[in-house]
Amino acid sequence: MSALPTATDSADPLWVVCLCAEWCGTCRDYRPLFEQVARAHPQLRFGWVDIEDHADIADGFDVETFPTLLVAGADGTRFLGPLLPHAETLSRMLGALQSPQPSSLDVDLLLAVLNKKPATFSV
Repeated sequence: MSALPTATDSADPLWVVCLCAEWCGTCRDYRPLFEQVARAHPQLRFGWVDIEDHADIADGFDVETFPTLLVAGADGTRFLGPLLPHAETLSRMLGALQSPQPSSLDVDLLLAVLNKKPATFSV
């Protein structure tokens, strides 16, 4: 396991992305908690991607459980999977991230769009 990167670790900070759906009540309830964690981790970038509104970049993830989280950056993917919708769970996970693994093409595409249009997905 590796420590949470700091803002000075990279010119390309990690993205923490919630893959969600507007119709999902759990996702709607989770969003303010996700935003709370984002405020507590300013060294990271947080994004909210509705998998139906942005199917062009999210279909490849085959999300079946909400919320599904992605933590990735230029160095690779550190986490991709469902996570209990609690702020404490996300904070603990961010504090104990695994070493980066090579990212799939789907992750690379999503990150490219997030980096090109961060305001569209910001929390």
